[in-house]
Amino acid sequence: MSPRHFTLTDAAFASLGAGRPDPGTLGTLLRAQLSRNLLLLREVRRRQIAPAWFDRLGATGPDDAKHLITDPMTGLWAARALRAGDAADHPRPGGHRLTAVHHGLTLGVRVEDADPLREGFGLPPAEDHGTAALSRWQTLLDEAWLTLTSRHRPAAEVLAAVLRVIVPVRPDPAAEGISATSSEAFGAVALSAPADAAALAVGLLHETQHSVLNAVNLLFELVHPGGPAGYSPWRDDPRPAAGVLHGAYAYLAVTRFWRAELAHSGDRGAAFEFARWRVAVADAAGRLLDGGELTAAGTRFVTALRAEVRPWLDEPVDGEAVRLADLARTDHHLRWRLRNLTVPPEHTAELARAWRAGRPAPAVPSVPARGTGRALENSPRLRLIRSHLRNPGTAAVPDARDTAGDVACVRGDRVTALHAYHRDLREERDRDPAWSGLALVSPHRGLRCRPEVVKAAALAVPEADVDALADWLSG
Repeated sequence: MSPRHFTLTDAAFASLGAGRPDPGTLGTLLRAQLSRNLLLLREVRRRQIAPAWFDRLGATGPDDAKHLITDPMTGLWAARALRAGDAADHPRPGGHRLTAVHHGLTLGVRVEDADPLREGFGLPPAEDHGTAALSRWQTLLDEAWLTLTSRHRPAAEVLAAVLRVIVPVRPDPAAEGISATSSEAFGAVALSAPADAAALAVGLLHETQHSVLNAVNLLFELVHPGGPAGYSPWRDDPRPAAGVLHGAYAYLAVTRFWRAELAHSGDRGAAFEFARWRVAVADAAGRLLDGGELTAAGTRFVTALRAEVRPWLDEPVDGEAVRLADLARTDHHLRWRLRNLTVPPEHTAELARAWRAGRPAPAVPSVPARGTGRALENSPRLRLIRSHLRNPGTAAVPDARDTAGDVACVRGDRVTALHAYHRDLREERDRDPAWSGLALVSPHRGLRCRPEVVKAAALAVPEADVDALADWLSG
């Protein structure tokens, strides 16, 4: 087999970076994925792995054979078989076919609920595959597709070209919804059952964008390997530059969706999501461009991404939605710092000695904490924010899980929140939710910028007033 070369023009590459691939670019990515799967399968066959599968492939017609070769689960299986050196589970595409047709555009997907390979997405597969569950998927898919084809046509065309498989997974009680893709299963997304059609539309756009970027990474090296992990606005754990790029690219599509929904309806929820993610995507793109970990191709790609989102920063949005969006982003960053950064013991002791001696606060480093592990975003304040947006006349509606500080913070009552968080810390000084809440409303720069340092000092000097420590560390 002679080598095939896949190229894109500068203009096509820039449009791809901006999240607006044209049909020709999508065709190139699809052909590259076909080529990848053919190469993987050729090696699987050379090693005489799963010969019965190849016999079945040979017994099909050309169109069916191509469909099977390009199936996302085939790519996942072939890559795993080569790593394991044996067939292990072989792909058994079956599942249930769902179709949605609106405005002359068809989306056909397979809900894959039986293939053992569905565990290859890193999430536990869902157990409910009955008629009611499938009917719910079909209803939501039809509603989501109507929204996408009528108000998000270019994004719908990308979905129609790329998406082939949905793998239902079990929900995570700590998250509003979970989803994943695999770089080895182009065109497949794993999703927990969505709450509504909008959540499904956003989930499909988000994860399909990951698939598109995985296809780009097959052709172009965008990030130099081996860099350190750092802050990511869409995860509670540290992420390498490649992961931050994936998040920025996926949330570019999410931001564009909410921008169009806001223009259509003026809904405060859409305003919040748009205001929240436009800044997060622009900031992440800026950090990537300044971080020195992008290749030349990656720099061009992310430059186009940032150029796409930057004008959105100047678009007017309801002031309360902007306040809550800023609150949600800051809350995430503070919680991320408290979870993932710590002050080494020797430097904590140095802080304690300086405080007790009445000396100025010494400069101390924050270093990565050990063993924090993967985590999706999980914030009780985010749930309160969404409650506030749904009930604008009554502000946040608390329940038994909510603290008085969080309720006051979301309502914009900083004084009440400040007192409540101080009270929480007097009861339990090691409580991270109270520390992040206090940092949200504190007047002290040191606490707002480096809450992990103030917390470390407060634990080392339990007799000290937290406010006085924060003021000292802000000097």
